Amino acid sequence: MTDRGVRRGAGELEAQVMAALWASRTPLTTSEVQTETGGGLAYNTLQTILTRLTVKGLVERAERGRAHTYWPTKDGAASVAGQLRTTLSGVEDRAEVLREFASVLDDDEARILRQWLSSRTEES
Repeated sequence: MTDRGVRRGAGELEAQVMAALWASRTPLTTSEVQTETGGGLAYNTLQTILTRLTVKGLVERAERGRAHTYWPTKDGAASVAGQLRTTLSGVEDRAEVLREFASVLDDDEARILRQWLSSRTEES
Protein backbone atom coordinates (compact mmCIF):
# COMPACT_ATOMS: atom_id res chain seq x y z
CA MET A 1 0.00 0.00 0.00
CA THR A 2 1.13 3.55 -0.58
CA ASP A 3 0.97 6.34 1.95
CA ARG A 4 -2.50 7.21 0.65
CA GLY A 5 -3.83 3.66 0.95
CA VAL A 6 -3.92 3.09 -2.83
CA ARG A 7 -2.29 -0.10 -4.04
CA ARG A 8 0.28 0.31 -6.82
CA GLY A 9 0.02 -1.73 -9.99
CA ALA A 10 2.30 -4.71 -10.57
CA GLY A 11 5.74 -3.54 -11.62
CA GLU A 12 4.98 0.13 -11.08
CA LEU A 13 7.84 0.69 -8.62
CA GLU A 14 10.30 -1.20 -10.79
CA ALA A 15 9.22 0.88 -13.79
CA GLN A 16 9.68 4.08 -11.80
CA VAL A 17 13.20 3.04 -10.75
CA MET A 18 14.12 1.94 -14.28
CA ALA A 19 12.91 5.28 -15.66
CA ALA A 20 15.23 7.10 -13.25
CA LEU A 21 18.17 4.88 -14.25
CA TRP A 22 17.48 5.29 -17.98
CA ALA A 23 17.28 9.07 -17.60
CA SER A 24 20.65 9.25 -15.88
CA ARG A 25 23.87 9.49 -17.86
CA THR A 26 25.82 7.99 -14.96
CA PRO A 27 25.27 5.14 -12.48
CA LEU A 28 23.18 6.11 -9.45
CA THR A 29 23.37 5.20 -5.77
CA THR A 30 20.24 4.20 -3.91
CA SER A 31 20.04 7.70 -2.41
CA GLU A 32 20.32 9.25 -5.86
CA VAL A 33 17.57 6.97 -7.18
CA GLN A 34 15.47 8.06 -4.20
CA THR A 35 15.96 11.72 -5.17
CA GLU A 36 15.31 11.06 -8.88
CA THR A 37 12.04 9.25 -8.12
CA GLY A 38 10.73 12.16 -6.07
CA GLY A 39 11.84 11.06 -2.62
CA GLY A 40 8.57 9.34 -1.79
CA LEU A 41 9.95 5.81 -1.62
CA ALA A 42 11.71 4.48 1.46
CA TYR A 43 15.44 3.83 1.12
CA ASN A 44 15.02 0.15 2.10
CA THR A 45 12.24 -0.26 -0.45
CA LEU A 46 14.50 1.11 -3.15
CA GLN A 47 17.34 -1.21 -2.10
CA THR A 48 14.97 -4.17 -2.41
CA ILE A 49 13.76 -3.04 -5.85
CA LEU A 50 17.33 -2.48 -7.08
CA THR A 51 18.38 -5.91 -5.80
CA ARG A 52 15.44 -7.55 -7.59
CA LEU A 53 16.26 -5.69 -10.81
CA THR A 54 19.87 -6.87 -10.50
CA VAL A 55 18.78 -10.50 -10.03
CA LYS A 56 16.52 -10.17 -13.11
CA GLY A 57 19.51 -8.94 -15.13
CA LEU A 58 17.94 -5.57 -15.86
CA VAL A 59 20.43 -3.66 -13.72
CA GLU A 60 24.11 -4.05 -12.88
CA ARG A 61 25.81 -2.75 -9.76
CA ALA A 62 29.28 -1.86 -8.55
CA GLU A 63 30.70 -0.70 -5.26
CA ARG A 64 31.46 2.98 -4.75
CA GLY A 65 32.96 3.32 -1.30
CA ARG A 66 30.36 2.07 1.16
CA ALA A 67 27.54 2.47 -1.36
CA HIS A 68 26.63 0.68 -4.56
CA THR A 69 25.92 2.32 -7.89
CA TYR A 70 23.35 0.94 -10.32
CA TRP A 71 22.84 1.28 -14.07
CA PRO A 72 20.55 -0.42 -16.62
CA THR A 73 21.94 -3.26 -18.72
CA LYS A 74 19.87 -2.16 -21.75
CA ASP A 75 18.37 1.12 -22.85
CA GLY A 76 14.64 1.67 -22.38
CA ALA A 77 13.62 0.72 -25.91
CA ALA A 78 15.55 -2.55 -25.93
CA SER A 79 14.27 -3.48 -22.49
CA VAL A 80 10.60 -2.84 -23.31
CA ALA A 81 10.93 -4.62 -26.66
CA GLY A 82 12.40 -7.64 -24.85
CA GLN A 83 9.51 -7.66 -22.40
CA LEU A 84 7.02 -7.51 -25.26
CA ARG A 85 8.80 -10.38 -27.05
CA THR A 86 8.76 -12.47 -23.86
CA THR A 87 5.06 -11.76 -23.41
CA LEU A 88 4.29 -12.68 -27.02
CA SER A 89 6.19 -15.96 -26.73
CA GLY A 90 3.75 -17.09 -24.05
CA VAL A 91 0.61 -16.28 -26.05
CA GLU A 92 -1.12 -18.77 -28.32
CA ASP A 93 -2.65 -16.23 -30.75
CA ARG A 94 0.13 -13.70 -31.35
CA ALA A 95 -1.68 -12.18 -34.32
CA GLU A 96 -4.65 -11.26 -32.14
CA VAL A 97 -2.39 -9.69 -29.51
CA LEU A 98 -0.54 -7.67 -32.16
CA ARG A 99 -3.85 -6.52 -33.72
CA GLU A 100 -5.13 -5.47 -30.30
CA PHE A 101 -1.88 -3.63 -29.57
CA ALA A 102 -1.96 -1.86 -32.93
CA SER A 103 -5.58 -0.84 -32.37
CA VAL A 104 -4.65 1.29 -29.35
CA LEU A 105 -1.74 3.14 -30.98
CA ASP A 106 -2.26 6.85 -31.52
CA ASP A 107 -1.83 8.29 -35.02
CA ASP A 108 1.84 9.19 -34.55
CA GLU A 109 2.71 5.77 -33.13
CA ALA A 110 0.87 4.03 -35.97
CA ARG A 111 2.70 6.18 -38.54
CA ILE A 112 6.08 5.32 -36.99
CA LEU A 113 5.26 1.61 -37.00
CA ARG A 114 4.00 1.71 -40.61
CA GLN A 115 7.15 3.52 -41.76
CA TRP A 116 9.42 1.06 -39.99
CA LEU A 117 7.56 -1.96 -41.34
CA SER A 118 7.61 -0.45 -44.84
CA SER A 119 11.38 0.11 -44.70
CA ARG A 120 11.89 -3.42 -43.41
CA THR A 121 9.85 -4.83 -46.32
CA GLU A 122 11.88 -2.79 -48.82
CA GLU A 123 15.13 -4.23 -47.39
CA SER A 124 13.97 -7.84 -47.93
